[in-house]
Amino acid sequence: GYGHTVPLSDGGKAFCIIYSVIGIPFTLLFLTAVVQRIIVYVTRRPVLYFHIRWGFSKQIVAIIHAMLLGFITVSCFFLIPAAIFSVLEDDWNFLESFYFCFISLSTIGLGDYVPGEGYNQKFRELYKIGITCYLLLGLIAMLVVLETFCELHELKKFRKLFYVKKDKEEDQVHIMEHDQLSFSSISDQAASMKDDQKANEPFVTSQSPTSNDSSLNN
Repeated sequence: GYGHTVPLSDGGKAFCIIYSVIGIPFTLLFLTAVVQRIIVYVTRRPVLYFHIRWGFSKQIVAIIHAMLLGFITVSCFFLIPAAIFSVLEDDWNFLESFYFCFISLSTIGLGDYVPGEGYNQKFRELYKIGITCYLLLGLIAMLVVLETFCELHELKKFRKLFYVKKDKEEDQVHIMEHDQLSFSSISDQAASMKDDQKANEPFVTSQSPTSNDSSLNN
């Protein structure tokens, strides 16, 4: 929010709060879903293709691909738009235009530079719609680049330095206790099943061997 268009009434402010509480999570979910689908075709499949087809190392291919994708994103969403803004906006030079692109796509949004504010500007409504589309596509491109760099093996190693390490001895003790409980419960169940089987067996009178021998002799 650049702060140039703001609600003034109490009802407008209340609606803005409710709309933001609902809209911001849905926007994040939308961006996440779009990025997860784009990154499959833009990052994972190309890296896997060069790794399998040409036999290059997957880590080297991933690094080169991330650098190339970052260069293309900076060129298409920072350098070229900055040059366009410096031409369309009378009071902006190239540095100020690049500053606006960076502040906007990094979601800082200070609002000190806002394009399309001149009322005498030609096609002002169409210009505003184009800026909106540029910002939306730029945010998606930035998230794709960040996700691509986060999937690099070297950055995964660096991220593991900040993970909380678990105590292996405590984990082993918990696992052993769990195993002992499971084994004891299984043995108890087996013993109870044997007792039940014995109780359900029919009573059979066994004849003594002397009686059997006498019957054979007769």
